[in-house]
Amino acid sequence: MIEYIIKRVLLFIPTMIAITIIAFGISRLAPGDPAAIKAGVASEGSQNQNSVINAKSLEEWRKQMHLDKPILTQYGLWLMDILQLDFGKSFKDSRPVLDKIVERFPLTIIMNLVAVVLAYIIAVPIGVYSATHPNTTLDKILSIFTFAMYSLPTVWTATLAITFLCSTEFLYLFPTSGFRSDDFSMLSFPEQVIDITWHLLLPMLIYTYGSFAFISRQMRSAMLETVRQDYIRTARAKGLSEKVVIMKHAFRNSLIPIITLLAGILPQLIGGSVIVESKFSIPGMGKLSFEALNDRDYPMIMAIFTISGVLTLAGILLSDILYSIADPRIAYTKKSS
Repeated sequence: MIEYIIKRVLLFIPTMIAITIIAFGISRLAPGDPAAIKAGVASEGSQNQNSVINAKSLEEWRKQMHLDKPILTQYGLWLMDILQLDFGKSFKDSRPVLDKIVERFPLTIIMNLVAVVLAYIIAVPIGVYSATHPNTTLDKILSIFTFAMYSLPTVWTATLAITFLCSTEFLYLFPTSGFRSDDFSMLSFPEQVIDITWHLLLPMLIYTYGSFAFISRQMRSAMLETVRQDYIRTARAKGLSEKVVIMKHAFRNSLIPIITLLAGILPQLIGGSVIVESKFSIPGMGKLSFEALNDRDYPMIMAIFTISGVLTLAGILLSDILYSIADPRIAYTKKSS
Protein backbone atom coordinates (compact mmCIF):
# COMPACT_ATOMS: atom_id res chain seq x y z
CA MET A 1 0.00 0.00 0.00
CA ILE A 2 2.76 2.47 0.99
CA GLU A 3 4.67 1.67 -2.20
CA TYR A 4 1.55 2.25 -4.26
CA ILE A 5 0.86 5.62 -2.59
CA ILE A 6 4.45 6.75 -3.20
CA LYS A 7 4.22 5.80 -6.88
CA ARG A 8 0.91 7.64 -7.27
CA VAL A 9 2.27 10.75 -5.58
CA LEU A 10 5.26 10.71 -7.91
CA LEU A 11 2.89 10.38 -10.87
CA PHE A 12 1.15 13.52 -9.64
CA ILE A 13 4.20 15.59 -10.57
CA PRO A 14 3.84 15.37 -14.38
CA THR A 15 0.06 15.62 -14.03
CA MET A 16 0.37 18.77 -11.96
CA ILE A 17 2.80 20.25 -14.47
CA ALA A 18 0.20 19.63 -17.18
CA ILE A 19 -2.48 21.30 -15.03
CA THR A 20 -0.33 24.38 -14.46
CA ILE A 21 0.44 24.59 -18.18
CA ILE A 22 -3.27 24.50 -18.98
CA ALA A 23 -4.07 27.10 -16.30
CA PHE A 24 -1.30 29.38 -17.55
CA GLY A 25 -2.29 28.83 -21.18
CA ILE A 26 -5.91 29.75 -20.50
CA SER A 27 -4.86 33.10 -19.08
CA ARG A 28 -2.63 33.82 -22.04
CA LEU A 29 -5.04 32.62 -24.74
CA ALA A 30 -7.94 34.65 -23.36
CA PRO A 31 -8.70 37.81 -25.36
CA GLY A 32 -7.35 41.10 -24.10
CA ASP A 33 -4.12 42.28 -22.54
CA PRO A 34 -3.82 41.37 -18.82
CA ALA A 35 -1.69 44.45 -18.18
CA ALA A 36 -4.26 46.68 -19.88
CA ILE A 37 -7.06 45.06 -17.88
CA LYS A 38 -5.09 45.59 -14.67
CA ALA A 39 -4.46 49.20 -15.66
CA GLY A 40 -8.15 49.71 -16.31
CA VAL A 41 -8.10 50.03 -20.09
CA ALA A 42 -9.30 47.74 -22.85
CA SER A 43 -6.12 47.93 -24.88
CA GLU A 44 -2.93 49.89 -25.15
CA GLY A 45 -3.51 53.58 -25.73
CA SER A 46 -7.25 53.43 -24.91
CA GLN A 47 -8.94 55.35 -22.12
CA ASN A 48 -11.81 54.97 -19.70
CA GLN A 49 -13.94 57.47 -17.81
CA ASN A 50 -11.56 57.80 -14.88
CA SER A 51 -8.08 58.05 -16.35
CA VAL A 52 -5.89 57.78 -19.41
CA ILE A 53 -3.06 55.27 -19.26
CA ASN A 54 -0.25 56.21 -21.60
CA ALA A 55 2.06 53.76 -23.24
CA LYS A 56 4.82 54.30 -20.69
CA SER A 57 2.70 53.48 -17.65
CA LEU A 58 1.18 50.51 -19.46
CA GLU A 59 4.68 49.22 -20.13
CA GLU A 60 5.42 49.50 -16.42
CA TRP A 61 2.46 47.24 -15.70
CA ARG A 62 3.76 44.72 -18.23
CA LYS A 63 7.16 44.70 -16.55
CA GLN A 64 5.59 44.27 -13.12
CA MET A 65 3.52 41.32 -14.40
CA HIS A 66 6.53 39.88 -16.32
CA LEU A 67 4.61 40.20 -19.60
CA ASP A 68 7.66 41.71 -21.26
CA LYS A 69 9.53 38.41 -20.91
CA PRO A 70 9.34 35.31 -23.17
CA ILE A 71 6.33 33.08 -22.58
CA LEU A 72 8.39 30.22 -21.11
CA THR A 73 10.06 32.61 -18.68
CA GLN A 74 6.63 33.93 -17.65
CA TYR A 75 5.45 30.39 -16.98
CA GLY A 76 8.57 29.54 -14.97
CA LEU A 77 8.24 32.64 -12.79
CA TRP A 78 4.54 31.97 -12.20
CA LEU A 79 5.25 28.32 -11.35
CA MET A 80 7.90 29.33 -8.80
CA ASP A 81 5.40 31.72 -7.22
CA ILE A 82 2.63 29.14 -6.82
CA LEU A 83 5.09 26.65 -5.32
CA GLN A 84 5.48 29.28 -2.58
CA LEU A 85 1.67 29.64 -2.41
CA ASP A 86 1.93 33.07 -3.94
CA PHE A 87 -0.89 33.35 -6.48
CA GLY A 88 -0.40 37.05 -7.04
CA LYS A 89 -2.86 39.87 -6.43
CA SER A 90 -6.41 40.15 -7.64
CA PHE A 91 -7.04 42.49 -10.55
CA LYS A 92 -10.27 43.60 -8.93
CA ASP A 93 -9.04 45.05 -5.64
CA SER A 94 -5.27 44.31 -5.57
CA ARG A 95 -5.70 42.03 -2.56
CA PRO A 96 -3.63 38.83 -2.39
CA VAL A 97 -5.50 36.03 -4.15
CA LEU A 98 -4.76 33.52 -1.39
CA ASP A 99 -6.23 35.85 1.25
CA LYS A 100 -9.49 36.13 -0.68
CA ILE A 101 -9.67 32.35 -1.11
CA VAL A 102 -9.01 31.74 2.60
CA GLU A 103 -11.72 34.28 3.43
CA ARG A 104 -14.38 32.54 1.32
CA PHE A 105 -13.26 28.95 1.89
CA PRO A 106 -14.75 28.18 5.36
CA LEU A 107 -18.36 28.89 4.35
CA THR A 108 -18.05 26.86 1.15
CA ILE A 109 -16.43 23.87 2.82
CA ILE A 110 -19.09 23.77 5.56
CA MET A 111 -21.88 23.89 2.98
CA ASN A 112 -20.28 21.18 0.86
CA LEU A 113 -19.50 18.84 3.73
CA VAL A 114 -23.05 19.12 5.07
CA ALA A 115 -24.44 18.57 1.56
CA VAL A 116 -22.28 15.49 1.00
CA VAL A 117 -23.13 13.94 4.37
CA LEU A 118 -26.86 14.55 3.89
CA ALA A 119 -26.80 13.21 0.34
CA TYR A 120 -25.03 9.98 1.30
CA ILE A 121 -27.00 9.40 4.50
CA ILE A 122 -30.30 9.67 2.62
CA ALA A 123 -29.37 8.36 -0.82
CA VAL A 124 -27.45 5.19 0.09
CA PRO A 125 -30.27 3.59 2.19
CA ILE A 126 -32.79 4.46 -0.52
CA GLY A 127 -30.59 2.86 -3.15
CA VAL A 128 -30.15 -0.27 -1.05
CA TYR A 129 -33.88 -0.56 -0.41
CA SER A 130 -34.74 -0.09 -4.09
CA ALA A 131 -32.23 -2.76 -5.09
CA THR A 132 -33.46 -5.28 -2.52
CA HIS A 133 -37.14 -4.61 -3.33
CA PRO A 134 -37.06 -4.17 -7.13
CA ASN A 135 -40.26 -3.44 -9.05
CA THR A 136 -42.30 -2.96 -5.89
CA THR A 137 -44.69 -0.03 -5.64
CA LEU A 138 -42.39 1.92 -3.33
CA ASP A 139 -39.40 1.23 -5.60
CA LYS A 140 -41.32 2.62 -8.58
CA ILE A 141 -42.34 5.70 -6.60
CA LEU A 142 -38.76 6.29 -5.45
CA SER A 143 -37.47 5.81 -9.01
CA ILE A 144 -39.91 8.36 -10.43
CA PHE A 145 -39.13 10.79 -7.60
CA THR A 146 -35.34 10.54 -7.93
CA PHE A 147 -35.41 10.74 -11.73
CA ALA A 148 -37.60 13.83 -11.50
CA MET A 149 -35.24 15.52 -9.05
CA TYR A 150 -32.17 14.65 -11.11
CA SER A 151 -33.74 16.13 -14.25
CA LEU A 152 -34.61 19.48 -12.65
CA PRO A 153 -32.04 22.19 -13.55
CA THR A 154 -30.54 23.81 -10.48
CA VAL A 155 -30.89 27.36 -11.80
CA TRP A 156 -34.60 26.80 -12.55
CA THR A 157 -35.26 25.22 -9.14
CA ALA A 158 -33.41 28.00 -7.33
CA THR A 159 -35.40 30.65 -9.20
CA LEU A 160 -38.71 28.99 -8.35
CA ALA A 161 -37.68 28.57 -4.72
CA ILE A 162 -36.78 32.25 -4.39
CA THR A 163 -40.02 33.29 -6.11
CA PHE A 164 -42.43 31.12 -4.14
CA LEU A 165 -40.68 30.52 -0.80
CA CYS A 166 -38.82 33.81 -0.26
CA SER A 167 -41.47 36.31 -1.34
CA THR A 168 -44.22 38.05 0.62
CA GLU A 169 -46.51 37.60 -2.39
CA PHE A 170 -46.51 33.80 -1.85
CA LEU A 171 -44.68 32.35 1.16
CA TYR A 172 -41.92 34.10 3.06
CA LEU A 173 -40.27 31.10 4.72
CA PHE A 174 -36.61 31.82 4.00
CA PRO A 175 -34.41 34.89 3.34
CA THR A 176 -33.61 35.66 -0.26
CA SER A 177 -29.88 36.29 0.14
CA GLY A 178 -26.88 36.11 2.42
CA PHE A 179 -26.02 33.62 5.12
CA ARG A 180 -26.81 35.71 8.21
CA SER A 181 -28.95 38.62 9.33
CA ASP A 182 -27.80 42.22 9.70
CA ASP A 183 -28.06 42.05 13.50
CA PHE A 184 -26.10 38.78 13.65
CA SER A 185 -23.42 40.16 15.99
CA MET A 186 -26.07 41.13 18.55
CA LEU A 187 -27.53 37.62 18.78
CA SER A 188 -26.58 34.99 21.34
CA PHE A 189 -24.69 31.91 20.17
CA PRO A 190 -27.79 29.64 19.92
CA GLU A 191 -29.62 32.41 18.06
CA GLN A 192 -26.66 32.79 15.69
CA VAL A 193 -26.76 29.06 14.91
CA ILE A 194 -30.50 29.26 14.24
CA ASP A 195 -30.04 32.36 12.09
CA ILE A 196 -27.34 30.76 9.91
CA THR A 197 -29.39 27.56 9.61
CA TRP A 198 -32.43 29.59 8.54
CA HIS A 199 -30.42 31.39 5.86
CA LEU A 200 -28.64 28.30 4.51
CA LEU A 201 -31.42 25.70 4.70
CA LEU A 202 -33.00 26.50 1.34
CA PRO A 203 -29.68 26.90 -0.55
CA MET A 204 -28.52 23.59 0.94
CA LEU A 205 -31.69 21.83 -0.23
CA ILE A 206 -31.22 23.23 -3.74
CA TYR A 207 -27.56 22.26 -3.68
CA THR A 208 -28.15 18.71 -2.43
CA TYR A 209 -31.15 17.33 -4.31
CA GLY A 210 -29.29 16.64 -7.57
CA SER A 211 -26.47 14.76 -5.86
CA PHE A 212 -28.93 12.89 -3.68
CA ALA A 213 -30.89 11.64 -6.70
CA PHE A 214 -27.76 10.64 -8.63
CA ILE A 215 -26.12 8.78 -5.72
CA SER A 216 -29.30 6.83 -4.96
CA ARG A 217 -29.57 5.63 -8.56
CA GLN A 218 -25.90 4.66 -8.64
CA MET A 219 -26.28 2.73 -5.39
CA ARG A 220 -29.36 0.94 -6.70
CA SER A 221 -27.62 -0.10 -9.92
CA ALA A 222 -24.52 -1.35 -8.09
CA MET A 223 -26.60 -3.31 -5.58
CA LEU A 224 -28.76 -4.89 -8.28
CA GLU A 225 -25.65 -6.11 -10.07
CA THR A 226 -24.12 -7.45 -6.85
CA VAL A 227 -27.16 -9.35 -5.53
CA ARG A 228 -27.24 -11.34 -8.77
CA GLN A 229 -23.71 -12.68 -8.29
CA ASP A 230 -23.07 -16.36 -7.54
CA TYR A 231 -21.50 -15.74 -4.14
CA ILE A 232 -24.70 -14.01 -2.99
CA ARG A 233 -26.70 -17.10 -3.97
CA THR A 234 -24.14 -19.21 -2.11
CA ALA A 235 -24.49 -17.09 1.02
CA ARG A 236 -28.25 -17.51 0.92
CA ALA A 237 -27.90 -21.24 0.31
CA LYS A 238 -25.80 -21.50 3.48
CA GLY A 239 -28.81 -20.29 5.43
CA LEU A 240 -27.55 -16.82 6.28
CA SER A 241 -30.23 -14.29 7.10
CA GLU A 242 -31.18 -11.80 4.39
CA LYS A 243 -29.89 -8.94 6.52
CA VAL A 244 -26.44 -10.53 6.82
CA VAL A 245 -26.35 -11.35 3.10
CA ILE A 246 -27.23 -7.79 2.09
CA MET A 247 -25.23 -5.79 4.64
CA LYS A 248 -22.12 -7.99 4.98
CA HIS A 249 -21.70 -9.38 1.48
CA ALA A 250 -23.67 -7.32 -1.04
CA PHE A 251 -23.48 -3.82 0.42
CA ARG A 252 -19.72 -3.70 0.90
CA ASN A 253 -19.01 -4.95 -2.61
CA SER A 254 -21.44 -2.41 -4.06
CA LEU A 255 -19.58 0.58 -2.66
CA ILE A 256 -16.99 0.84 -5.47
CA PRO A 257 -19.09 3.17 -7.70
CA ILE A 258 -20.05 5.24 -4.65
CA ILE A 259 -16.41 5.58 -3.61
CA THR A 260 -15.57 6.64 -7.15
CA LEU A 261 -18.03 9.51 -6.80
CA LEU A 262 -16.10 10.65 -3.73
CA ALA A 263 -13.20 11.63 -6.01
CA GLY A 264 -15.21 14.65 -7.10
CA ILE A 265 -15.91 15.88 -3.59
CA LEU A 266 -12.56 17.53 -2.84
CA PRO A 267 -12.54 19.85 -5.89
CA GLN A 268 -16.14 20.79 -5.04
CA LEU A 269 -14.91 22.00 -1.67
CA ILE A 270 -12.93 24.75 -3.40
CA GLY A 271 -15.21 25.24 -6.39
CA GLY A 272 -18.47 25.50 -4.50
CA SER A 273 -21.74 25.94 -6.33
CA VAL A 274 -21.65 28.88 -8.72
CA ILE A 275 -25.41 28.79 -9.36
CA VAL A 276 -26.58 28.42 -5.76
CA GLU A 277 -24.14 30.93 -4.28
CA SER A 278 -24.84 33.46 -7.03
CA LYS A 279 -28.62 33.08 -6.81
CA PHE A 280 -28.70 33.43 -3.03
CA SER A 281 -25.81 35.94 -2.81
CA ILE A 282 -23.77 33.69 -0.54
CA PRO A 283 -20.14 34.87 -0.33
CA GLY A 284 -18.49 31.52 -0.97
CA MET A 285 -16.00 30.12 -3.44
CA GLY A 286 -18.62 29.57 -6.13
CA LYS A 287 -19.60 33.23 -6.14
CA LEU A 288 -15.93 34.23 -6.03
CA SER A 289 -15.25 32.10 -9.13
CA PHE A 290 -18.19 33.65 -10.94
CA GLU A 291 -17.07 37.17 -10.06
CA ALA A 292 -13.52 36.38 -11.20
CA LEU A 293 -14.81 35.24 -14.60
CA ASN A 294 -16.97 38.33 -14.99
CA ASP A 295 -14.12 40.64 -13.99
CA ARG A 296 -11.54 38.69 -16.03
CA ASP A 297 -9.49 38.39 -12.86
CA TYR A 298 -6.79 36.15 -14.32
CA PRO A 299 -4.76 35.55 -11.12
CA MET A 300 -7.90 34.45 -9.28
CA ILE A 301 -9.06 32.19 -12.12
CA MET A 302 -5.63 30.57 -12.42
CA ALA A 303 -5.43 30.02 -8.66
CA ILE A 304 -8.86 28.38 -8.41
CA PHE A 305 -8.17 26.23 -11.46
CA THR A 306 -4.81 25.06 -10.12
CA ILE A 307 -6.04 24.33 -6.58
CA SER A 308 -9.05 22.45 -7.98
CA GLY A 309 -6.67 20.32 -10.05
CA VAL A 310 -4.58 19.45 -6.98
CA LEU A 311 -7.70 18.51 -5.01
CA THR A 312 -8.96 16.38 -7.90
CA LEU A 313 -5.74 14.37 -7.86
CA ALA A 314 -5.96 14.04 -4.07
CA GLY A 315 -9.58 12.86 -4.39
CA ILE A 316 -8.60 10.19 -6.91
CA LEU A 317 -5.82 8.95 -4.62
CA LEU A 318 -8.22 8.86 -1.67
CA SER A 319 -10.71 6.84 -3.70
CA ASP A 320 -8.03 4.34 -4.71
CA ILE A 321 -7.09 3.81 -1.06
CA LEU A 322 -10.73 3.38 -0.03
CA TYR A 323 -11.19 0.74 -2.75
CA SER A 324 -8.98 -1.70 -0.87
CA ILE A 325 -10.83 -1.01 2.38
CA ALA A 326 -14.22 -1.68 0.78
CA ASP A 327 -13.00 -4.69 -1.18
CA PRO A 328 -9.88 -6.45 0.22
CA ARG A 329 -9.58 -8.42 -3.02
CA ILE A 330 -8.19 -5.30 -4.67
CA ALA A 331 -4.40 -5.37 -4.54
CA TYR A 332 -1.93 -2.67 -5.53
CA THR A 333 1.04 -4.95 -6.07
CA LYS A 334 1.47 -8.13 -8.05
CA LYS A 335 0.84 -11.20 -5.95
CA SER A 336 3.39 -13.96 -6.17
CA SER A 337 2.08 -17.15 -7.72
